[in-house]
Amino acid sequence: MTVLASRTQPARADRPAASEIRDSMTVLPRWCQLPLTLLTGKPYTGQAAPQLTATFHLAAAVASVVVGVAIAAAGWLTAGWALLLLPAGWAATLHGARNLRMLIFHQCSHRNMYGRRSLDNAIGYAIPSLLIIQNFQRYSREHVSDHHAVHHMTLRDPTVQAFLVSLGLRPGTTRRQMWTTVLRKLVSPWFHLQFLVARIRSFATGSAPAEKAAAIGIYGTAAVLATAADAWALLAVVWFVPLVPLYQISNTLRLCVKHTFPTADTTHRRGREHFAGLTNAIFLGSPAPAPGASPLRAALAWLGWSARMLLWHLPVRYLVLTGDTVVHDFHHRYPVSRRWVDYIFARQHDLDAGHPGWPPYTEEWGLIAAINRVFDSLAAADPDEFDIRRIASVSRRELFAAFDD
Repeated sequence: MTVLASRTQPARADRPAASEIRDSMTVLPRWCQLPLTLLTGKPYTGQAAPQLTATFHLAAAVASVVVGVAIAAAGWLTAGWALLLLPAGWAATLHGARNLRMLIFHQCSHRNMYGRRSLDNAIGYAIPSLLIIQNFQRYSREHVSDHHAVHHMTLRDPTVQAFLVSLGLRPGTTRRQMWTTVLRKLVSPWFHLQFLVARIRSFATGSAPAEKAAAIGIYGTAAVLATAADAWALLAVVWFVPLVPLYQISNTLRLCVKHTFPTADTTHRRGREHFAGLTNAIFLGSPAPAPGASPLRAALAWLGWSARMLLWHLPVRYLVLTGDTVVHDFHHRYPVSRRWVDYIFARQHDLDAGHPGWPPYTEEWGLIAAINRVFDSLAAADPDEFDIRRIASVSRRELFAAFDD
């Protein structure tokens, strides 16, 4: 089987291995290490897992939404300098919403949140009612049958359809052209309006009566309170800004790192080697400054490293590569693993054990590199195999809702 060269090489010779990059950060205090692992997506050698639970992830996501709304509301109502609180509130709200969608909703679709069908279903039905995304029943069916099966990264896969139809990207297009297309869409009001309409339609079409009732209850109550308190501006700024444009920007960027396309000369589309080659980890961060420099050079090096970590990699992790996105390759190898609660450490444990029965793991460091990897794979894909005309037109109206897997 032939795939992209970058998929068959876990680390290029011109850069440090993933473990070396992460281990370089162990010179920092011990209390920094778990936050650094959660940020980078990579444990340091020998690091013990924190033993998280499904309830922790659910509570953390809900708390992030609540706190974010409260912070944004405080900033809006106080005005003045307090308006600077708005971005922090939006960020926390977006982070919580994305974790509800990417981690909690996703695990519920696999009946793997708590492993109790009724409870997982109840949570799975509640989240679309709040976020106005594809309804739980339809998502669960399409996700398992078309994304986690032989149709993975074929025209049957909603991820591929979203790339070709919603983003308008094509095989044979250059990396630069793809970047231009995506960046233009991210700032396009028409794109965001289409996306929002598709979300509403995808939620409403086929959603369970309980989902519809919950959505009507949530947004009906919000409308009544906003009208009574003359607070429609507050509602729009505090809730709908992170729920609509910011959510959709995060969603789109995350789509662009999800999976690579099989190349045109790939002849065998079965087996673990093929499917493992379609997903890779995305680690964030850069090597910590090496010791031995003069005090001034060391101070400047650490200042630069801290700026990159806090001003670039942290926002990317917190707002785009949320939940287990950084190690999504582990999920595609073990979609119903109960170790998803410690996803970063679960992947590392499998890696340390020799990834039995599977080919080696691969990774990219950084959001830009991960997007370039996906764009390059689409550029090399078979234009006949991924011909947009072969996608049924009836499915195109709601493809924005299929951006996440």
